[in-house]
Amino acid sequence: MKLWAGRFKHDVDQKTNDFNSSISFDCRMVKQDIMGSIAHAAMLGRQNIIDPSESEKIITGLQGILADIETGALKIDMQAEDIHTFIEGELTARIGDAGKRLHTARSRNDQVALDLRLYLLEQCGAVAQSLRGLIEVLLRQAAQHTETVMPGYTHLQRAQPITFGHHLMAYVQMLLRDLDRLADCKKRMAISPLGAGALAGTTYPLDRESVATELGLCGVCCNSLDGVSDRDFVIELLSCLSLVMVHLSRFAEEVILWCSWEFKFIELDDGFATGSSIMPQKKNPDIAELVRGKSGRVFGALLTLLTVMKGLPLAYNKDMQEDKQPVFDAVDTVLICTDTFAAMLDTMTVLKDNMRAAAAKGFINATDCADYLVGKGLPFRDAYKAVGTLVARCIDDGQTLETLPLSDYQSVCELFSEDVYDAISLDRCVQRRTVKGGPAPACVQQEIEAARTALKQVCKQF
Repeated sequence: MKLWAGRFKHDVDQKTNDFNSSISFDCRMVKQDIMGSIAHAAMLGRQNIIDPSESEKIITGLQGILADIETGALKIDMQAEDIHTFIEGELTARIGDAGKRLHTARSRNDQVALDLRLYLLEQCGAVAQSLRGLIEVLLRQAAQHTETVMPGYTHLQRAQPITFGHHLMAYVQMLLRDLDRLADCKKRMAISPLGAGALAGTTYPLDRESVATELGLCGVCCNSLDGVSDRDFVIELLSCLSLVMVHLSRFAEEVILWCSWEFKFIELDDGFATGSSIMPQKKNPDIAELVRGKSGRVFGALLTLLTVMKGLPLAYNKDMQEDKQPVFDAVDTVLICTDTFAAMLDTMTVLKDNMRAAAAKGFINATDCADYLVGKGLPFRDAYKAVGTLVARCIDDGQTLETLPLSDYQSVCELFSEDVYDAISLDRCVQRRTVKGGPAPACVQQEIEAARTALKQVCKQF
C-alpha cells in the first residue's frame, strides 16, 4: 500500500507507478535509511512521543531487517515505491502496529534528505581513500625519479628541463587540493534535516540535536524549508568530483601522449592496455582514454543537478528525486577511474633514456644559456637575442647548444667562454633550479615529504 493511499480512490496507473518509483536506485541507501530510523525511533522514545517500549521494539525490528538484508536473508522488494516504504512495510509486518509509529514527527522529505546526506558522507570517505591511494602511488614514483631529466612543455613545445618526479608532483598538488575541497564539502554535508518534516517542522517536542549527534553529524539545519529543499551539498560534491575528473583527464591525456611512438616516455603494463583486432603491432592506452572520456559523465551529472535545482520554488518538489542517479553514478565513476588509474601508474615502465634524449634535442637549455650571459653582466633582453641567434644557427647546421663550437658562441657574444658548456648541461640546468617548488632534486624531495605530511593531515578529516 502507498503511504499516501488514503487520499486516492483507486490505484495509480502501472506506468505512472513505474515512472514515479525510485527504489531501483535509492535502495543503495538502505543502511542509511535504517540507521536514521533507529536514531529517530530512539529519540521518540526518550521524548515520550511514543511509548519507550514501542521505541525499543521498533529499534530491534529495524536492526533485524538490516542484519537480514546484509546477510541476504531478506531481499529488497523492487515493486515497492521507494526504500523508505519497503523498510516501513517490512517493519510493520514483523512487529505489528508499533511499526506504524516510526513515521511519527517525520516526513519522507526530511527522511530522504537525511538518507542522502548520510550516504554521501560515507562516499566522501570512499573517494578520499581512493584519492589517497593514487597520491601514494605518485609519491612513490616521484621519489624514484627526482633525477630523471625530461623536457617540460608549454603549448606542447619543449620548453625547459625538469624531472619526471617534478612533473608527477604537479598532479599530487592537484589531488591534494581535491582532497581538501572534499573535506570542506563534507563539513556542510554533515547537517541533519530530520525534524524539518514536510516543510514546516512539527508540533512534537523533538530533540533534533541528539539525533544528529547519534548519527555523527555536526548539527541541524536552521530552517525547515531549507532543510528539505537544500541540495547544495549534492551540487558541491559533484563540483568537487568534476575537478577530480578534470585532473585525471589531463593526466590521462599526458599518459596517452607519453605512450605514443612520437614520445615513448613510458610503457604501460599489458594489464592496462589493449590491442587491435586487425593491427597486431598496436598497444593502445584504452584505460587512460576511458578515464578521459568518463570525465564527461561526471560533468554531465553536475550540469543535471544545476539544471534541476535552478527553477524550483520552495520547498520540496518531485524534480528533486532526480538528484540521486546522477550523483550515485558520478561517485561510482570517480572511484573506478581513480582506483584503475593508480594501478596503471604503479605498474608503468618509465623510459628514462627517451625522456633525456627528448630533453637534449629541444634547446630547452636556451633560457639557462641566456641566464649565463646575464651572470656575465649582459642585460637579459640582449642575452635573449644572442641565444636566439645561436639557436637559429644550430637549427641550420644540425647542431645543439651542447655541440656548437665555442667559436660560434663567441662570434655572437664575446662574453661566452668554456664554462658555458657546464652552464647549459641538462643536469646542471635542473640542479640549479633550487627555488621552492622548482625541479631541483633536493626541492622535489622536500616537496614529496611536505606532501606526505599534508596527505596525513587532510585524511584525518575523513
